[in-house]
Amino acid sequence: MNDALIGSFISAMSTGLGAVPILFMRKISHRLRDILLAYAAGIMTSASVYNLIPEALGQSNLFVLAFGIMLGSLVLLVLEMKIPHVDLENPEKMPFKIEAKAFMIIAAITMHNLPEGLSVGVSYASSDENLGNLIAFSIGLQNAPEGFLVALFLVNQNIGRFKALGIATLTGAVEIITAMIGYTLSSLVSGLVPYGLAFAAGAMMFIVYKELIPESHGDGNARVATISFLLGLITMIGLTELF
Repeated sequence: MNDALIGSFISAMSTGLGAVPILFMRKISHRLRDILLAYAAGIMTSASVYNLIPEALGQSNLFVLAFGIMLGSLVLLVLEMKIPHVDLENPEKMPFKIEAKAFMIIAAITMHNLPEGLSVGVSYASSDENLGNLIAFSIGLQNAPEGFLVALFLVNQNIGRFKALGIATLTGAVEIITAMIGYTLSSLVSGLVPYGLAFAAGAMMFIVYKELIPESHGDGNARVATISFLLGLITMIGLTELF
């Protein structure tokens, strides 16, 4: 339980850590943003394919794996359909007032963080001692640029820098709660862990394919983003081999 709490805290607080640069700058280049998003995509892909999926399959069977992956993807798909997409780069395209925009981005990011927290919690409930740390690390890397973009959006809506930093941090803090829920359920309910691991893999791959890869390839930086993705993939494989 303590390891899960610490891991989920570090992963969640990465959102706030990523937002810290907002205290010193008001913008980030498209190129750097795409590099960071693609690197996070590589990390999450490796974590799903080489850690979560083999662990889930080793503890169950193909049916459980397929069911969990599709359920994780379905949950993210429903969230995607129910929560309007917000364009952090072009707030003028949003058809609602500034106050509503600020609330919407906070609600959207917070909701999308719920399955990520569950992924961390379930991973710590696995019999693999290192899996929880690896998943927490991978999601933390994805949270960092997300936190910066959220804080940047809020600052551009005339919200104070420190307040924007605090709000961005809180959007990630919800992961701690859902991580504890995932860990507790997986620990108490026999046979739930492989479903949870497969669910986490499906949710993470949905984020990679639906959000991170398209976002990192949409501004003419596809080549450097692809290299960054591969470096992220290799980084996670290296960490798996080391630990």
